[in-house]
Amino acid sequence: EYAPVVLEDSCIMITNSKVKHSLVTSAYNDRRSSCEKALSEFKKAGLKINALGDMTITQYEENKKVLSDDVLRMRAKHAVYENQRTIRAVEALKKNDISLFGRLMNESHISLRDDYEVSCPEIDILVDAAWKVPGVIGSRITGGGFGGCTVSIVKSENIDDFIKNTGKEYQEKTGLTADFYIAHSGDGAHEIL
Repeated sequence: EYAPVVLEDSCIMITNSKVKHSLVTSAYNDRRSSCEKALSEFKKAGLKINALGDMTITQYEENKKVLSDDVLRMRAKHAVYENQRTIRAVEALKKNDISLFGRLMNESHISLRDDYEVSCPEIDILVDAAWKVPGVIGSRITGGGFGGCTVSIVKSENIDDFIKNTGKEYQEKTGLTADFYIAHSGDGAHEIL
């Protein structure tokens, strides 16, 4: 489902950590395997679901104890909560509630970092630094994880401070120089008349 992204006084900032993705294939397979095992254990316990995304947060919380270990609980929690965040994010965009959308981005990063464990120290430094800059509505890892980029929504008037402050903190803590790209949303593909 397409959702409108109306950022009248803000833009999308992509920040390249310059940390090459590593472990993505093996780690992705591990995460997928954990989610499949969690789904299987939920089904064995009698839940009538075809995917973790079919669960509500309440269903997950009421049934998480049937999972055989903490790693499965963390991976399943991320899948369930992230699906619900995505549903809420679409609703927020339809209502042009960019503030809520930003909070959901932040929650997503925390879950990707803590429950799904696909972040890395450099990405976490970039996101933490972004969260400190006035005018940052939301920031999270993007892409396959374990390096790569972050995506942030930043008030247009704060772009220069974002680049300066986030870049400085990142370089001081990692010795790396991040690259910054400003992006704007568009209407997507459509017929030209």
